[in-house]
Parts: sequence; structure tokens; C-alpha cells
Amino acid sequence: MGTQIIAVANQKGGVGKTTTVVNLAASLAAQKKRVLVIDLDPQGNATTGSGIDKSNIHSGIYQVLLGEAEIKDALIRSESGAYDVLAANRALAGAEVELVQEIAREMRLKNALAEVAGDYDFVLIDCPPTLTLLTLNGLVAANGVIVPMVCEYYALEGISDLVATVRKIRQAINPQLDIIGIVRTLYDSRSRLSQEVSEQLQAHFGKQLFTTTIPRNVRLAEAPSHGMPALAYDAKAKGTLAYLDLAKELLKKLK
Repeated sequence: MGTQIIAVANQKGGVGKTTTVVNLAASLAAQKKRVLVIDLDPQGNATTGSGIDKSNIHSGIYQVLLGEAEIKDALIRSESGAYDVLAANRALAGAEVELVQEIAREMRLKNALAEVAGDYDFVLIDCPPTLTLLTLNGLVAANGVIVPMVCEYYALEGISDLVATVRKIRQAINPQLDIIGIVRTLYDSRSRLSQEVSEQLQAHFGKQLFTTTIPRNVRLAEAPSHGMPALAYDAKAKGTLAYLDLAKELLKKLK
């Protein structure tokens, strides 16, 4: 299978991107996979959700992108998740400005990752919710994209923007880039709207839609404030079990 480098992206915020990265990483680690999480969002939520103090990072993704640190020296272990993290904090917002002057600026992450990718089965990249130079670095480094989305009215607009972006990047820079799948998050099976949007997604995307849906779940929402994936916080919660199912479905899809 080789190393799967997967960007988790959607150009709309609030769709459960970080929740998906952290919990999918922990679920893959539970399947005995070697996993690296890359936090590309200056908010640093995947970092804190993995139990890492973002105010105390000596070197993280910011230093790696600017060439001030080797990626090997910047990795931090998430004890609660049993995976490695390339951490982020607010400093990362400055990387946008500083990278603009650099040559091959959209290749920075891809080039840095080349050193360690072989040590992992999966690299999951948490992209910011806007199409910035950081997101572009994530999509150029990846060989696949997972798109979390909430089944509501404007969801399809966000996803068509992302599909267009992926197509452009595939043509211009990264011919390997493909959408692996779309995952429905914060899903309420009793809601009429959720069902209608689900049907539209099924019609549009067919096999690209994961059959596993991630429910709205209190335990999933609480886990990050305790600095751990849901699997470590409450192994029997509905949301936890859903992410374990998603990991199994992903492994099957990539066989």
C-alpha cells in the first residue's frame, strides 16, 4: 500500500475536520498502523486535541516549513492517541506571509515529508478551512483527500469548490491527488434535511461517499477539552465506534 498521505480538507469551517483527523488517527493506530498527524491550521486544534500543549512547542510545522528545523526533530508523540504529531500554534499564521517570498513555496511540506514518510503507514494532514498557502502545501503533499461534510443546505457548494481546487492542483502540480472519499459528520439520521442532502451526495458522488456516518455525539465533542481522542476518553461512545468503523472502511477502500 505504501504510505498514504491524506489531506483532510473542506473550504467550509465547522464540518468536523479536526475531529476527523484526531479520531481517525487514533482509530488507525488502534488497528496497529503507524500514524503521523500534521496540524496545518494556525488554531492548533489537532495539536491540543492530541494532548499537546501548543504554547510550549519548540519546533513544529512552522519551523519545518521555513526550513528552521528538521522534521525528524519536530515530531511529538501523542500518548493518548498513540500517534506522532507535527504540531502547530498561532505562529503558523505568520508562515503564510514569510513563505510568499520563497521559491517553490507550495512544495515545502512535500519536500520535508519525504524524509520521514516511509516511517508511517498513514500521514493525516489537518488543513485550514480556507484555501491558503498552508492548505495548498497540504494538498500538494498528499496523494488523497478526505472531505468531511455536514448534511445541510450550503454543504454542496463548499464541496464543489473543493472538487474544483483538487482538479486544478492535480492538473498543475500533483497528478496523484484524488478524492478518496466524503464522510458525513455531525449526522442526524432523524433529520429530513440530512436525509435529503445524503441522497444528493449519493447521486453526485456514488462510491466516493463513505457508508460510515459520524453522528452528533456529546462524548466526541467533550474529548478535545481533555486533550485526547474519543477512543481514549470513552471507548464505547457512539462517535468513537463510528470513527473505528470509518478507519476499517478506509483500509478496505485502499487495499
